[in-house]
Amino acid sequence: MAVEVKMPQMGESITEGTVVRWLVAKGDRIERDAPLLEISTDKVDSEVPSPQAGWVTQILVQEGDTVPVDTPVCILTVEEPGAETGDSDSSTSTEPAVKPVAKKESPAPADEKKAPAKRDRAERLSPAVRRLVREHGVDVSQIRGTGEGGRVSRNDVLAYVERLGGASAGTSSAASSKKAPVERPTLASLEDRVESMSVMRRKIAEHMIESRRTSAHVSTIHEADFTEVRKLRDRLRPDFQKRGLKLTYLPFLAQAIARGLAATPELNASIVDDEIHYHGDVNLGVAVSIEDGLIVPVLRRAQDLSIFEIADGIRDLAERARSKKLQPDEVQGGTFTLTNPGVFGTLIGTPIIAQPQVGILCFGAVQKRVVVLEESDAIAIRSMSYLSLTFDHRLIDGAAADRFLQTACHTIESADFTIR
Repeated sequence: MAVEVKMPQMGESITEGTVVRWLVAKGDRIERDAPLLEISTDKVDSEVPSPQAGWVTQILVQEGDTVPVDTPVCILTVEEPGAETGDSDSSTSTEPAVKPVAKKESPAPADEKKAPAKRDRAERLSPAVRRLVREHGVDVSQIRGTGEGGRVSRNDVLAYVERLGGASAGTSSAASSKKAPVERPTLASLEDRVESMSVMRRKIAEHMIESRRTSAHVSTIHEADFTEVRKLRDRLRPDFQKRGLKLTYLPFLAQAIARGLAATPELNASIVDDEIHYHGDVNLGVAVSIEDGLIVPVLRRAQDLSIFEIADGIRDLAERARSKKLQPDEVQGGTFTLTNPGVFGTLIGTPIIAQPQVGILCFGAVQKRVVVLEESDAIAIRSMSYLSLTFDHRLIDGAAADRFLQTACHTIESADFTIR
């Protein structure tokens, strides 16, 4: 029995999808609900699971092709191609036409050649991950992939490189002195290459250019003292860890943003044609860095959430964004956006607004700095961060933007939060 797998409709407004990567080849065996291919739409990238167990007999749409929803993309069959059917001479046997994919738990024979497997694994890497592997000169076959089907992601490579650095640092000076110095790539040694932009990168480029054409971008920057938040976070961290949550500064800032938007509703708005839509709920978009770009899932009704609920919600959205498990409606309907490049050491950024929103806040790294305390003129070491707000000057004036930041900063500096 043959089954057609069709391009799914990933949301009401989605009319087409692009095949980004096939995770199987013609002739492979696949289990029910195992990832079959990756697709990209205007809203979200996602993996398409197999509707049944069987063999891939035809691939109808090639990688990079865009087709309307409900277009057949491949054909599966329940029966193994080439297997015997009906009455036949039991003394003869027919070799299967295709070779099933080996199950993950089946160990490879000791004498199996490793070069083809190593090459196949390298070919499944995204361009960004291949570039990272080349830059660090690591052997991809030594990296344990945490993606679907054991695929290696950017984070897997970085974690592997960090472990190598840690192991190197822990060796004795005598042993380390015998090691040849690691050569860093120079411009002369880097190879030239041309790569097509991924579907996600093309969409990001289109949206960013359109936003710059649409909004009058202006930025204002305030400095916030996170010292009391750091103390509160340290007290709460063990309890959150028991609940399986890593407590960062981000949930505290998210709650402070929700309070600031409640006090400055014009920033929790959208401009659609000649109309201003003021939103009753704070649906906070939280930018998540993924393998091939950036995606902004939405935390709904953030104004009603506790620190625990915000932390749990951000964790869930980020994990599913990186494993391509988000649904289209989870990246739509945001009313304000928070981006956090501070995790990479950024101090100040001026991000581009996500249309049709009118504001986006950039969270810089929290660093200990020497500051002068206003109330006592004393010099102290405090945990400080820059909060950069980019706003649409078509609707928002500087006074409103600064009132919003003042409210957010006051919440942070007073550590006045709803924890649970």
